[in-house]
Amino acid sequence: MPRTGPRIAGAALLAAAVLTPVSASAATVGEGGMSATIRYTEYGIPHITAPDYAGLGYGTGYAAAKDNICLIAQGVITLHGERSKYFGPDASPDKALSSASTNLASDVFFTAINDSGIVERLAAAPAPDGPTGEVRELSRGWAAGYNRYLSEGKITDPACKGAAWLRPITEMDVYRRGYALAMLGGSGMVTDQITEAAPPDGAQPKTASLQKTAEGARKLLANTDMGSNAIAVGADATANGRGLLLGNPHYPWHNGRRFWQMQQTIPGKLDVSGAALLGAPSVNIGHTSTFAWSHTVATGVPFSLTELRLVPGDPTSYFVDGKIERMTQRRVTVQVKQPDGSLKPVAKTQWRSRYGPIVTSVSSIGLPWTTWNAYAITDPNATNLRLANTSLALDKARTTDDAVRALKQTQGLPWVNTIASDSRGETLFAQIQVLPNVTNAFADRCNSLLGHLTFRQAGLAILDGTRSSCAPGNAPGTVQPGILDPDRYPVLTRGDYVTNSNDSYWLSNPDEPLTGYDRIIGDEKTARSLRTRSGIISVRDQLAKSKFTRADMQNLVFANRNQAGELAAAGTVEMCRDMHLGEPCDVLAKWDRTANTDSRGALLFDRYWRKALSAWDLWKTPFNASDPVHTPRDFNTGSWAARKALIDAVDELRKSNILLDAPLGDHQYVTRNGEKIPLAGGTEDLGILNKIEAPWTPGKGYTEVTMGSSYIQVVSFDGDACPDTRTLLTYSQSADPTSPHYADQTRLFSKNQWVTERFCSNEIAKAPGLKVVTLTGK
Repeated sequence: MPRTGPRIAGAALLAAAVLTPVSASAATVGEGGMSATIRYTEYGIPHITAPDYAGLGYGTGYAAAKDNICLIAQGVITLHGERSKYFGPDASPDKALSSASTNLASDVFFTAINDSGIVERLAAAPAPDGPTGEVRELSRGWAAGYNRYLSEGKITDPACKGAAWLRPITEMDVYRRGYALAMLGGSGMVTDQITEAAPPDGAQPKTASLQKTAEGARKLLANTDMGSNAIAVGADATANGRGLLLGNPHYPWHNGRRFWQMQQTIPGKLDVSGAALLGAPSVNIGHTSTFAWSHTVATGVPFSLTELRLVPGDPTSYFVDGKIERMTQRRVTVQVKQPDGSLKPVAKTQWRSRYGPIVTSVSSIGLPWTTWNAYAITDPNATNLRLANTSLALDKARTTDDAVRALKQTQGLPWVNTIASDSRGETLFAQIQVLPNVTNAFADRCNSLLGHLTFRQAGLAILDGTRSSCAPGNAPGTVQPGILDPDRYPVLTRGDYVTNSNDSYWLSNPDEPLTGYDRIIGDEKTARSLRTRSGIISVRDQLAKSKFTRADMQNLVFANRNQAGELAAAGTVEMCRDMHLGEPCDVLAKWDRTANTDSRGALLFDRYWRKALSAWDLWKTPFNASDPVHTPRDFNTGSWAARKALIDAVDELRKSNILLDAPLGDHQYVTRNGEKIPLAGGTEDLGILNKIEAPWTPGKGYTEVTMGSSYIQVVSFDGDACPDTRTLLTYSQSADPTSPHYADQTRLFSKNQWVTERFCSNEIAKAPGLKVVTLTGK
């Protein structure tokens, strides 16, 4: 909806930030007058109650720091551009807040942001450009609570105990983290490419062929370290005629982008339970007494590129509307730790055009800066400090209708969909996010030759920079210039179910395909991933037996159905016997087609299938848009690439002294304080809802998870004020190896067990071993 009050133009705001540095310093937050009560139930889950938003933030910041202060503090150093100062320039950051490959690249990127003053300018702006009053109070309190815990000197985590880089934070640090998270799908995805961009030095860089560019475009969003499943079931498909939700985000296990579980309550104003990304002042996914929601990573491309036509003989100038404009350069200086421990200033130059910073590639799409052209990235989330506004608005929602209003009014979600259900039995899929205002008609008019290709393949616009009219313009109903009208996004409400597993909106429910949307939002009538197909098939199989209960949804996500195995294992056994391989054929024939810890044959199929995927002739029946849930299918037993893949997988396991029929959990596990914890689930390519990604260690197997199932919730509404909810935080509440909550929920995950949530106050009061902490500001 249109906003009231003065509009702050995003482009003007960015331009002002580039020209006018603002000090990043701010006074340490005072905690006077703040108070909160934290009740800890089983598995260290805090239930935070306060009389106001400042107090709620105070309790939340304190409890978050208690569990994960080292990860949060690392993020503070990252956002201040000081990693090289403390950890040296060459080490790799944890990639929680950007894609930077080295500390130096990370520092240059974030120091440039801090020098520009953009976060301060956005934070100073009135809502909706800046934080709402409630978010300001939450953020102020969160910083004060973090500082309170830090001042108590109770840190036990060896990762930062006694570290010189621990220090108090400010309200602005809370905003900086939200700002960085919003840019993860755009500028944050090309950190190195922004910091390393430099004019050509004489030798012409090689330009990628159109074929390679097309291949790169198809992989544009495939390199992400995030994903998710979510299924919302409505009154027509649940046994009790009310709503039911599964939220199953796939996120990193180890870095500062972990989820952390909590409940936040202000009596009479707010009561929400769920999880937040570390450093967020409020719940990001969860439920109230009548509404539940989760997010899945969306297919919308949250940035555009612009091709600049450079002035001959001057690669830092370009043409716009027949006139010459010069790029601007910002000299960024960071302090770098030397081998002898001393500090040395290192300066780097960043180059910008009117359309945004210069980049040299995006994903695997090469965009070399030549004497003829260069490319700039336009990231609308670089002027988006509204993510916390949207999260808090969803925290207050009572129905799916409230959620749609919240999404359209705040317009703060940068790269996710929203899937929800409510106690009325309504379900919702909504892909309302922050994307450039690039409609299909605009793309047809303004894309460069290369842009027509990338837009068709991936929804990535590469616009003609010689025309000022080809910069994304203002759309009606938006709170920020240059972003897509919120009414152009797909929204689906149904009484049976909606689902998403990171493919586009098209098959949110196969009985009502969504079509006719702008390509930048997603694709239509294209093959879906095996995980998407697995989710839809699992829902349909359950409904063919009976309507859903809460227990049925729990069983669905932990059934660990291997969709690739269901489609190809029988054909693989036939192929194997034709090859006279013997033992592997018997192992795969007996395999139960799941990825449970006790599944024998799952590991052999996993190693074989990853290698077989490169085969162009894997399926006899190709994808058919009229039957998208069941195509492609019919494994091709004559594929020579598949046959070689099977031979190679068998050889690999035997050389590693791993039994071909070894239980999966013997070779897919994590180790916590010397304890080996077997894990079920599997990789994206197997189509397993319970996604687990881990590097392969020859001779051992998958010995540590990098990303996968994280905060899992199954929320069922049963007619009273206390939803019937089961949750699981797969990697547990704390990253501190000395904490009792370092691996307790990971052990539950290993056994497919759940935590029974305590939402209502009387449920919390009955928790065994209940611990109460009362905080009063000093």
